[in-house]
Amino acid sequence: MFNAEKGPAAVGPYSHAVIAGDTIYVSGQLGINPQTGKLAEGVISQAQQGFKNLETILAEAGYDLTDVVKTTVFLTNMGDFAEVNKIYGEYFSEWKPARSCVAVKSLPLGGEFEIEVVAVK
Repeated sequence: MFNAEKGPAAVGPYSHAVIAGDTIYVSGQLGINPQTGKLAEGVISQAQQGFKNLETILAEAGYDLTDVVKTTVFLTNMGDFAEVNKIYGEYFSEWKPARSCVAVKSLPLGGEFEIEVVAVK
């Protein structure tokens, strides 16, 4: 179990991540600002904040984005795919992990974007 001190508070009874051996499984990250506890406005801002939260959690556990082997992105509107894909490409430009992107009916707190990852040292 791993709970990042600098990341946003979990919105339920779960850990930010679980480390098993050399692998970290990071729970879905919404675009929540850790300082305010509020969800960012709009899918672009939520995606940007979600990636910042992801980087914070990985860094606190001693990992970074180049350790990520699999991502799952959740969108409430697949029409946002192209915009989110641009942001995704800013974070995963050289290293491109395997990815799934799925549309969901809704996300916690009314979010429009969420990302979860698996990373290996």
